[in-house]
Amino acid sequence: MENQVVTNCKGQPKIPGSTGTFLLRRILFYTLLAMVKLSVIFGLIVFAGCSPVEVVYAEKEVITSVLQLKSRTVTTTSPGFYNAVYVENSGVRLLSGNRISEDNGRTWLGYAYVPDFQAGLPYGYRRNRITSVCDPYTGRIITIINSLDTPGLDPGVNEPKLALKNYYLRYTVSNDAGKTWLFSDPMVQEGASNVQNPFEGIFIGKNSFYLGDLGCIPIVTKKGKILVPAHATLSGPGGELLNPGGGYTYTDVIVLIGTWTDGNKISWKASKRVEGDPKRSTRGMIEPTLLELEDGRILMVMRGSNGGTLDPKNLLPSYKWVAISNDGGETWSKPEPWAFEDGAPFFSPSSMSSLFKHSSGRCFWVGNMTKINCQSDLPRWPLVIAEINTDNLKLIRSGLITVDTQREEDLTKGRLDISHITLIEDRETKEIILTYPRNTNTYKTTEWITVRFLVNQLKK
Repeated sequence: MENQVVTNCKGQPKIPGSTGTFLLRRILFYTLLAMVKLSVIFGLIVFAGCSPVEVVYAEKEVITSVLQLKSRTVTTTSPGFYNAVYVENSGVRLLSGNRISEDNGRTWLGYAYVPDFQAGLPYGYRRNRITSVCDPYTGRIITIINSLDTPGLDPGVNEPKLALKNYYLRYTVSNDAGKTWLFSDPMVQEGASNVQNPFEGIFIGKNSFYLGDLGCIPIVTKKGKILVPAHATLSGPGGELLNPGGGYTYTDVIVLIGTWTDGNKISWKASKRVEGDPKRSTRGMIEPTLLELEDGRILMVMRGSNGGTLDPKNLLPSYKWVAISNDGGETWSKPEPWAFEDGAPFFSPSSMSSLFKHSSGRCFWVGNMTKINCQSDLPRWPLVIAEINTDNLKLIRSGLITVDTQREEDLTKGRLDISHITLIEDRETKEIILTYPRNTNTYKTTEWITVRFLVNQLKK
C-alpha cells in the first residue's frame, strides 16, 4: 500500500498513516479475511486459477501445442464409432455393439453374434456387453459382460437395486476378428471351486462386482497381461450391503488380471483392493479407468463423490482420484485427489471419465471439470480433454480444451448431462475420435456428438 497514492473524496492525496488510509486498510483486511474464510468453508481455496479454458467448438478451429480440433458432428442417433473397437491388429474392420464396419467407419451394417450366448436365457437374466479390447499380441478380442442371474427381474428396470448384490462378470473371446465367439464364461479366481465366491471378499447374493461405465476398458500390458478395471460392493457379516459413506452406493475398486492359458481361455486373479475413505469420498472409489506408461507404471483414475448422509450439504471437495501401480496392477498406491502439474486439484462431479493413449505416445484424459464444487453427480458439464504429463502423471493445464458445456440455448431444455464418452484412434488419420451423448431434460432428450482431434505426433 505504501507505493500507491490514495486520495480523498476531493481527489487530494491522503497522507500515509492518516485516518482515511488506516480505515481503508482495515476494510480491505477484513474483506480479504472474510473471503478466505468462505473459500475454506466451501473447499474452494485450492482451486484458485484452476478454471478450464473457454469453450471451443469446431466452428472456431482450435489449435493447442498438442491438439487441433478438426470437426464436430451432431446426429440424432448414436454414431458407429461410439464404443467401437478394431477387431484386428491391423486393418480397418470395426465392431460397435450390433453394428460392424468394413471400411473404417464410413458405412455400418447390422451384426449378429455367432453363437448368440444370450439366446434362451431364463426371463430376468441379463448379459450386457460393456467394453472390449483387441489383444495386440494374440489378435484375440475380449469382451467383458455385466451379468445377472435373477429369475423374474423385469428387463425394463434400469440399474435395479438387487444388482448391487448379484452382479458378476463374464468374458467372451473371438479369435477370428469377431466372426464367431468361443464361449461366455464367468470370471473366477484361478483355483476357485465356487462360482458364487469368484474372488476373495465377493459372495454373489451378498455383494457383487461389475463394470461401472464405458471408461472401464480392459488394457493389455507390455507383458501380455489383461487388466480389467472393475468395482465391488461391500457386505457385512449378516449379508447386508455396507455403505459407510451414506451415498447412493459404496464400492471399492479391483483390477482383474488375466493370463492366457494354452488355449483361448484366460486364467484370472484379483489385485489388492483400492479402497477409498468414506470421510473423503462418500461413495468410495468408482468406475476406474486405466493407462499403462512406457516405463511400465499403470495409472488409474477413479470417480468419487460427495453428498450422502455423511455430507448432506455437499461440503466435501468433489475430486477425481488417482492411484498408481508399479507391479503390473497387483498392488496400488493409496487413492489421492488428482491434480494439475502445479499440484492444484480440480473439481469434478461423480461421473465417469476415460484415459487414452495415442499412438504418438501422448496420453490424455477426458471427463467433466467444473469451476465450482459439485453436488454429487452434478453438474455433468463442462466436458474437457487434457494431456497427461507422463513423468509426474498429472494434468497439463496449458493444453486443456473445453470440448462442450452449457450454452444459452440449453437453458430452456432442462438439466444438461455431458458424459458416457468413448474414445478411439482412427487408424487411417491418427485422429482421436471422441463420441458422446449430449442429454437434456434429465436424459429424456439426446443428441449425439462426434468430435475429431488431430494430435501433434512429436511427443515431448
